[in-house]
Amino acid sequence: MSEEPQVITPLRNPFVDERGEIQNLLDIPCSSMAIIRSKKGALRANHYHKTDWHYCYLETGKVAYYHRKHGDENPPKEWIIEAGQMFYSPPLYEHAMKFLEESVMYVMAKNSREMANYESDTVRVELIDPRYQKIEG
Repeated sequence: MSEEPQVITPLRNPFVDERGEIQNLLDIPCSSMAIIRSKKGALRANHYHKTDWHYCYLETGKVAYYHRKHGDENPPKEWIIEAGQMFYSPPLYEHAMKFLEESVMYVMAKNSREMANYESDTVRVELIDPRYQKIEG
């Protein structure tokens, strides 16, 4: 049985001097980076990727993040992601995000997010049923 991937990704200490600070987010090759702005109550993802992975850095807001290995019938695990945290979605893990506050998130992915590429690698699932999710602030 494979080990569960680490979801919350610790960040290295920032470089700080009199000018301010630099926070490195990722030190591995990736093919795309996007900014996602979400309204409170928005549900995103509810899918998995065949080969892609992505790291998400939450700049502002709050997110309930859910995931489980594709094919697992157990309820998904839940993490509450706060501003300033980064989290990881590996390939073949169903994942969904419920935005508990208006949020801004940076997404860094292995594969190109060109729409045809993205759609051919993405499989839609209903990990989280949007009709039954209570929104908490």
